[in-house]
Amino acid sequence: MSHSAPARADLTVDGHPTAVWLHTSGSTRRPVLMVHGFRGDHHGMDLIAGAIRDRDVIVADLPGFGLTPPLRTGLSLDSYCDHLGGLVAEVTSRWQAAPIVLGHSFGSILVAHMAARRPSTAAELILINPITTPALQGSAKVLTALTRLYYNLGARLPESIGHQLLANPVIVRAMSEVMATTRDRGLRRYIHDQHSRHFSTFSDRASLAAAFDVSVAHTVTEVAGNLSMPTLVIAGDKDAIAPIAATREFVSDLACAQFVELSGVGHLVHYERPDAAASAIMEFCRDRD
Repeated sequence: MSHSAPARADLTVDGHPTAVWLHTSGSTRRPVLMVHGFRGDHHGMDLIAGAIRDRDVIVADLPGFGLTPPLRTGLSLDSYCDHLGGLVAEVTSRWQAAPIVLGHSFGSILVAHMAARRPSTAAELILINPITTPALQGSAKVLTALTRLYYNLGARLPESIGHQLLANPVIVRAMSEVMATTRDRGLRRYIHDQHSRHFSTFSDRASLAAAFDVSVAHTVTEVAGNLSMPTLVIAGDKDAIAPIAATREFVSDLACAQFVELSGVGHLVHYERPDAAASAIMEFCRDRD
C-alpha cells in the first residue's frame, strides 16, 4: 500500500479557510494529522508523509503560512491552539475517525499545548524535534534577541524593504546551512532548495513576527505534566536548536512515552531521516488503531 501524490483540499475550520494536503493510501486506519515548523509550510512534511504507507496523512498549512491566511483574531498561542482544535474536529468529522496528531519543531509546541489544554483533541501525540529549551534563557538568549530584532525590523520597515529583508535568499541560506547536519552533498542541495522555495511563503510580515514570538516564548516542557496520553518523541542527537539532553529530560517527565533518538542528525529529521521517522510513526500508530 502506498500514497498517491498529495492533493490539495480546502477545509473550513471555525469559519477560517485552511489549506491541507492529503496523502491518501486507501486505508481505513486512523489518519495522521501533521503540523509543520516555523517559516515552513506543508512541503516540509512531504518526505515523512509520503513514506507512511499504511494510512492517510493530512498536512495542514498553519495560519499565516503557505496558503492558509492568518487568523482574524491574530496569531498567538491561544489562537493557534483553538484553530488546531477545530482542525482536529473537522478531520474527525470527514474521516469518521480521530486523527493521530503530529507536530514538528514549532508545530510541536502548538500541538503539545493544544493537547494539554484539551486532551480530547489528541488521544495520542507525536513530537518530532520538539522544542524543549527556552529560547529566551541561557546561552541562546542573545541570538534569540537578535533574531527577534530581525523579525520586528522586517515587520516595521516599508513593505518592499521589509519583505526583501525577511525573504533575503542569503539569510535564508544561512539559516539552512546552520540547521543541516548531513554531509551528503545531494541531500544538502535538496534541503537548501526546499528552504529557498518554501521558507518565505509567509502571509505577511506582521504575522511572521507574531508567530516567531510564539515560537521563542514557549516550549513543550511547559506542559509535560499535562501530557498523559501515549506520546512518541523523535529527535536527533545533533540538534542545536533543541539540545538532546533537554529532550531526554522532557521524555523522562512524560507519563507514557516512546523515544526514538536518531544519531548523527540535527533539527531536520524530516529531511535527513524521513524513512526512519516514518517507520517509528507507523509502528506507534499500529499499536493504537
